[in-house]
Amino acid sequence: MIKYFDFEKLIEDIDKKIQLLEKENNSNGIELIEKLQREKKELFKKIYSSLTSWQKVQVARHSSRPHSLDYIKNIFNDFILLAGDKKYAEDESIVGGFAKINEISVIVIGNEKGNSMESRIKHNFGMAKPEGYRKVQRLLLLAEKFNLPVVTFIDTAGAFPGKEAEERGQSESIASSIAQCLKTKSPIISIIIGEGGSGGAIAMATADKVLMLENAIYSVISPEGCASILWRKNEAVMDAAEALKLTAEECFKLKVIDEIIEETPGGAHRFVKEQFDIVEKVIVEEINKLLKIPIDQLVLERNEKFLEITSN
Repeated sequence: MIKYFDFEKLIEDIDKKIQLLEKENNSNGIELIEKLQREKKELFKKIYSSLTSWQKVQVARHSSRPHSLDYIKNIFNDFILLAGDKKYAEDESIVGGFAKINEISVIVIGNEKGNSMESRIKHNFGMAKPEGYRKVQRLLLLAEKFNLPVVTFIDTAGAFPGKEAEERGQSESIASSIAQCLKTKSPIISIIIGEGGSGGAIAMATADKVLMLENAIYSVISPEGCASILWRKNEAVMDAAEALKLTAEECFKLKVIDEIIEETPGGAHRFVKEQFDIVEKVIVEEINKLLKIPIDQLVLERNEKFLEITSN
């Protein structure tokens, strides 16, 4: 059962009418159901073409929105999960390994939030610890060793802020992950599929191509965190969301990302299969483009791109 947002009240009303008509099982209701379905489709277009920044934050965080493992299982073949950082422990907030997409062998890595209370706890709500970022570095080195393109899926509120993570060198592991992304001699494509939070996201989104789903968000801090620091009240989250310029459109204007991946009006959480198909097509196209560029040139352009972002 899809959870409705406050701004989807009209959609919810139509769905209730459709459900009642379907229960009646009346042949005369078929035409009315089709009419309501058309109305709903137009409403989705109208509502989702004018979402505010805060509404996009809500969509990006929807509990039914596909996560990294959903994309990996539905887009890639022959996925072989690799675990551990070979130094301390396995961090299940980061998943990654060998896979194939359209017969192209790749390394795929992603933040995994989980989709039930049990799996969310298991994956630490997608918030990685130092061993998670060391796992990312290990996978990047494997990609370089075997000349494999890298695809990363970003979906995290940020790196884990706990005491034990700080004691084990959280900031250093994030910085090292960014540095490894910059120098890895393999094409790298990053896709922000939900939340892209702070350094925890950048550690895996320092790529040749940074793509972002239409209703995803990418920001240095959460709207709640920003509101508590600047306005000193949680009620200012809507103002904070606007000020942070965290939507795909704003990030594209600021040249923080390279391309926006469209979502079917209604969001990826409603049209999951359609979203998998769109993302798969984009990944294959981008990999084929990047493979045509000499690797030394690719690494140079990657570094120049991020130097330009940091200097602006």
